[in-house]
Order: sequence, then structure tokens, then C-alpha cells
Amino acid sequence: MSIAKKASRAEQICGYSFSDRSLLESALTHPSAVEGQPVSASYERLEFLGDSILGAVVAESLFRTYPGFDEGKLTRLKVSLVSGMTLSEVALELGIDECIVFGASETGTGARGLHSALENVYEALVGALYLDGGWQAAADFIARTLKPHLATERAEHPSNPKSYLQERVQADHMEAPSYKLIGVDGPAHEPTFTAVAFVDGVRRGRGTGSSKKEAEAAAALDALNRMGYTHNGVILKKKPGK
Repeated sequence: MSIAKKASRAEQICGYSFSDRSLLESALTHPSAVEGQPVSASYERLEFLGDSILGAVVAESLFRTYPGFDEGKLTRLKVSLVSGMTLSEVALELGIDECIVFGASETGTGARGLHSALENVYEALVGALYLDGGWQAAADFIARTLKPHLATERAEHPSNPKSYLQERVQADHMEAPSYKLIGVDGPAHEPTFTAVAFVDGVRRGRGTGSSKKEAEAAAALDALNRMGYTHNGVILKKKPGK
């Protein structure tokens, strides 16, 4: 599919017709496809802008929608909506994967490479919409594509399991958690990492993920559940029995 056809398809997905088509084409272009060209030729700069616009739009929407939620709940909802996992899932559902322009060097990176590109292109599209059509054009796209993924129960889950585990164990006068990578399995282009979490020198949790960071977060969440700080990932205000 040509870049022109990919751009037309992206406009259908966005529900918006671009005045400056070059913005849209840049938003769809992976850096590997424009090696040696100016940085503006790929989605990188637009992704940077889109990330900030996305955060502001989602924050304002949540602030107005949930007047009874405190800062913690609003933060957890926001983080869950703008996380890389959510954005890549949304982008895939929208069909953005068919619109991305990859270079030859990116061939063979598999699902892991596509996951990252989907997240980046979604944010780049937000940036392009903002520059071409203003705040409302970007906000309309975000509301239409992210709203179906909004679930208020996400506000009861820790947005950063590692930080939350550290906060809770230190409040209970225990040593800060530590993590150890214990395994890497699968093919080189799509590895699975396994990590364990220790608190006070005792193994408290185990988790896996597509990166070391994800594996450690999963191990922290497992530790939170096992130590009674959360139940099935939902925050408990205090440990049972206290």
C-alpha cells in the first residue's frame, strides 16, 4: 500500500481530513523508513507533542467526569488510559497497524516492534491532529477512541505497582523492595522476561513481561497481592488484621 493510500486510510480512522498532509504522513512514518533524513520526516517529534496533548486531554476529561474522585484515583485512571499497552491495543483495534510505514531494517522485529510502533503512532496522530485542527480535533479523536476503554475500577488499581509496593512496605518499616531477573525465554525478537521481587530479603512475588520493566512491575503486583496490600490487584486501604 502506498503512503498516499495509508494516509487516506488514516484519515478515515481519525474521522478528520488534514489540510497539511505532510503532518499526517510524518505521523505514520517509522524512523527506520527515513534514515538519514531530517527528524521531522518520522513520527518522533509529533509523538513527543502528542504525548503531552493526550495527557492534558485525558486529565481534563477525567477531572470533569468524576468530581468525587481524589487525586490518587484520577491519576490511576489517567495512567491506565495513556499507558503503552492501552494505546497499542486501541491503535490495533482501529487498524492503524495497516497505515504505518516501516523501513527494511524494522522487518523481523515481530509483535514487540509493532507494539511499540502502534503506541508511538497513536500519540503522533494526536500531535498531528492538534497542529492541523487544534485542541478540539485532537480531543474528539481521543474521546472517541479511548472512552470505550475507560473503566472506573481501574482507579482502584495501583498505576505503578513498584512505587506503590515501596510506599506500603516502607510505611510498615520494612526495607525497600529489590528485584532480580531470573530468566529470558523465547526468540530474540520477542523475548519473555521473568523477574522476582524481594522484601526484607524474602521473595514475595514473581512476574513475567515483554521487557524487564514489565516483568518487575508484574512481580511487584504479585507481591502486593501476596502481602495483602491489594486483592486481585485492587488496592486495600490497610493490610488485613491491622
